[in-house]
Amino acid sequence: MSLRFFNTYSREIEEFQPRDPLGRKIDIYTCGPTVYSRAHIGNFRAYIFEDLLQRHLELRGYKVHRVMNVTDVDDKTIRGCREANIPLSKFTAPFKQAFFEDIETLRIKRADEFPAATDQRYIDKMIEMIGVLISRDLAYQAEDKSVYFRINKFPDYGKLAHFDLTQLQSTGRVKHDEYDKEHIGDFALWKAWDQEDGDVAWESPWGRGRPGWHIECSAMATALLGAQIDLHCGGVDNIFPHHEAEIAQSEGVTGKKFVRYWLHCAHLLVDGQKMSKSLGNFYTLPNLLEKGYTGREIRYALMRVHYRAPLNFTWDGMDEARQALARIDEWLIRLRECSASVPLAKTKGEQAGSLPYTFEEALDDDLNISAALGFLFESIRETNRAMDQNEMTAAMANTWLKWWERVNSVLRLERQLVLDASSGRFTLEGGDVQMAHLPSEVAKLVEERAKARLAKDFQKSDEFRNELSARGWEVRDTKDGQKVTRRAGG
Repeated sequence: MSLRFFNTYSREIEEFQPRDPLGRKIDIYTCGPTVYSRAHIGNFRAYIFEDLLQRHLELRGYKVHRVMNVTDVDDKTIRGCREANIPLSKFTAPFKQAFFEDIETLRIKRADEFPAATDQRYIDKMIEMIGVLISRDLAYQAEDKSVYFRINKFPDYGKLAHFDLTQLQSTGRVKHDEYDKEHIGDFALWKAWDQEDGDVAWESPWGRGRPGWHIECSAMATALLGAQIDLHCGGVDNIFPHHEAEIAQSEGVTGKKFVRYWLHCAHLLVDGQKMSKSLGNFYTLPNLLEKGYTGREIRYALMRVHYRAPLNFTWDGMDEARQALARIDEWLIRLRECSASVPLAKTKGEQAGSLPYTFEEALDDDLNISAALGFLFESIRETNRAMDQNEMTAAMANTWLKWWERVNSVLRLERQLVLDASSGRFTLEGGDVQMAHLPSEVAKLVEERAKARLAKDFQKSDEFRNELSARGWEVRDTKDGQKVTRRAGG
């Protein structure tokens, strides 16, 4: 099956064909955080979808160049720094840092670039683009000294959102008299400075001011990826006005089709309601971590529903994510033991990937993660049944483990070895090693065995097990990790 995606622009499932003549290089632009506060789990639902997209493309052999912007100047960031009475850069810095910490926790692959809107090279690019739009009669300076885009001069305006311009209402992002604009839908490219902006301003041919939100992304995307992009992603709330405006600005300057495929992630709900601080259902990543959930559990919970379907976040759903990962953990332990033990088996000849609808084919179909996970858990059931009935050979177990490596390169759900800062020792996520009151030399052997198993060095793992046994200790692998007990009479 070829790769297919639902293109928001055409409202159709389309076969994916990159611009690269050789068909292997892909450019992706994704709308990143606005750093006026800590990103919430709804934001991360979209970022995890974009991570899934990139990882699957790379699994399929594509070389991906991805850019994710950081909006560090807009109405909200300016309001925040003014209320905090600190410079804009000082106000946004901790939220930028928190964002990078959060994506690390959620195992989201870092983009190749994270351009910030306040970087002078991008401010210069914005000013250059606005100048071109004015020269082509696609933009004008109004009486309020701000510069606006003429949507009536761009025939394709509205095609992404699929709406009629006559029904357009004010977006609420312009604080001056609407009659300063030629059309109610004309959006700001350059906002003239006023007292509420404080010291946030740059010089331009149209006077001191700051860029509009939309031109920031057009400038950063074209500066880093060129006039044309393969894939542009974001949340459904970005479709209008933001992405609609990006198309108008970018194509108004370059005269070329800006984006081939637009992919948008649906909203996240909490217990069936829109997430809102006033409703008490507004959650950031630390809120969930404080309740004892791990980054991989949160990743699974935010990933498991198809990106175009609304995701209803519940605490029951978080517990289901934990249970699902425990099934995967236990399955991997059994497979690795089977692959190392080389038992006699009644071979049936099944091989990983022989089923007609595979994990990767499911993701080829517009990132159908629900079908992909369904195939994964069906595979777990079948292989567990084979191991229960002594029908799994070591060779077959190794085949499934190799298949899992491909699957996990996309899902990124396997427990990882982490360093305990207080003890200076490595353990696996979720409580791998239960070592209360163990002698130090025994604890060290258990820790080394955990590292050997993680590295899939099962011969070394067995050597550590034998050494522990010789010292009178038994080690048992469970879904919760290694359990170590003193042998009776040992």
